[in-house]
Amino acid sequence: MPEDGYGWEKLFSERMCRHFREDFGVAARVARYHNVYGPLGTYDGGREKAPAAISRKVIQALLSGKHEIEIWGDGLQTRSFMYIDDCLKGTQAILNSDILEPLNLGSSEIVTINGLVDIVEDIAGIKLKRSYNLKAPKGVNGRNSDNTLIQKYLGWEPNTRLRDGMEKTYAWIYDQMTKGNRRAEAPKPVLIPT
Repeated sequence: MPEDGYGWEKLFSERMCRHFREDFGVAARVARYHNVYGPLGTYDGGREKAPAAISRKVIQALLSGKHEIEIWGDGLQTRSFMYIDDCLKGTQAILNSDILEPLNLGSSEIVTINGLVDIVEDIAGIKLKRSYNLKAPKGVNGRNSDNTLIQKYLGWEPNTRLRDGMEKTYAWIYDQMTKGNRRAEAPKPVLIPT
């Protein structure tokens, strides 16, 4: 039961970009982001993506000695997750292009939520007892990025392996949780003289 307005909001924004280009000559590029994750991201509070939430839950189980994890849904739902470095590279490439149509910007590496838990457990060196909360929000059963157009136009697609990105993400979240910081401080802005 996805939120009804979620998809319409995105489509309406894309349509507005098209009209501003056609009516006012405003150059616009549209990237359709797919599940961005990585260090410095939200990892608790209910708005985090699955890679961060699962990392946090595995770390909590590891630190508490209670080797259990609750998974929302049946764990069979599939997703693709894009590492932040790929997101930045893809965003810059799209912005610097002349491509007028919306492009998906996401990894094509698909994984089940159970598979994502397997990866994080392996990184942490732990095996957890899994319980499945079938009443919790689980989203749609499957979603993945179709990268046909980004490959056609840019000859590139996000290519950081999920395992590699998760190692960095897990390490960062672990550091935050073991330092006693529940949330990382935002990086301080750097002023560059012009």
